[in-house]
Amino acid sequence: MDATIYHNPACGTSRNTLEMIRNAGIEPTVIEYLKTPPAREELAAMIAAAGLTVRGALREKGTPFEEMGLGNPDLDDEALLDAMMREPILINRPFVITPLGTRLCRPSEVVLEILPDTHKGAFTKEDGEMVLDADGKRII
Repeated sequence: MDATIYHNPACGTSRNTLEMIRNAGIEPTVIEYLKTPPAREELAAMIAAAGLTVRGALREKGTPFEEMGLGNPDLDDEALLDAMMREPILINRPFVITPLGTRLCRPSEVVLEILPDTHKGAFTKEDGEMVLDADGKRII
């Protein structure tokens, strides 16, 4: 299965998501979006495919969100996309695209919705939370 992750290696959620994809036996295309951001049209399409609004795909924490005045509810999608193009750190992460769908994987286990049930076994996130049991089944 093809999979693409828009990844930030400094982000624990992004690292956990990448490892869950690999735990499913998939080696994804990894795009470090801070170095290689998606084109504007591609970003807008990913956001829509994930069922989000543009505002819902904005990252506030650790970004220039406040300094850029992005909390203003009167800003339209075009203005928000312009800001995300200027400052890719504003794009929330990780976005994952597979033939089964597109998701903003926050929390990281959201990625399981768009992966085949081919997990190699248990998976524990960096914080110690167990997501998959020894049989590769999701722990609820």
